[in-house]
Amino acid sequence: MEHFTMESIFNAIGELFSDETSIVVANTKEYIYYRPSKRIDLKIKPGDPIKEGTITHKALTGKQKVSEFIDRDIFGVPYYGMAVPLIHEGKLEGCVSAIFPTLTTGQSVVTVKYQDGWVPVPFPEVLYLEASDRKTYVVTEKLSGTHKYTLNEFDFLLPRDYFVRCHRSFIVNVNHIKEIYPDTHSTLVLIMRNGTKITVSQSYIRYFRKLLGF
Repeated sequence: MEHFTMESIFNAIGELFSDETSIVVANTKEYIYYRPSKRIDLKIKPGDPIKEGTITHKALTGKQKVSEFIDRDIFGVPYYGMAVPLIHEGKLEGCVSAIFPTLTTGQSVVTVKYQDGWVPVPFPEVLYLEASDRKTYVVTEKLSGTHKYTLNEFDFLLPRDYFVRCHRSFIVNVNHIKEIYPDTHSTLVLIMRNGTKITVSQSYIRYFRKLLGF
């Protein structure tokens, strides 16, 4: 490992994420590495002090993983972030953060590949998204197209007021759920408006019930 520089390791970590994701590494006082994404740049420079209220500051202060939306007041743009503190032998040494853009800012459609072209689909028309055969399908009542984003990326980017992750392979628009039924092994089955049945898996059922209030 002595042949690798810290920057080369950070760059390799950055390659594991999409071009939509910015990577931030900090010690307990300042940022030491930053790779901006193609869509969001927080203008961070190595040596800048960690700002209070950022996702990095929250993870360092709480000494635990944090994931939440941060409004535009701090860096001038809103973003969704995930941050994990670096703790060695019980001592807090730093933090690694991933910064995702929010599609809801100035954007209200998801553009899907359909037949030989692309179709902009307004968020409210999306019934659900499905990961299948290494592709992400965006389904409406009129069409089913594909998108380059993974479900994990969509999970961070779609409006949280009506898109809910219910399974490792599905994100549903709660406005298009027609009925909900109990299923075996303490799971649920969703009947969508187009008749599709989608399972709420055990790992998401508490989260799903909490968000829908039942």
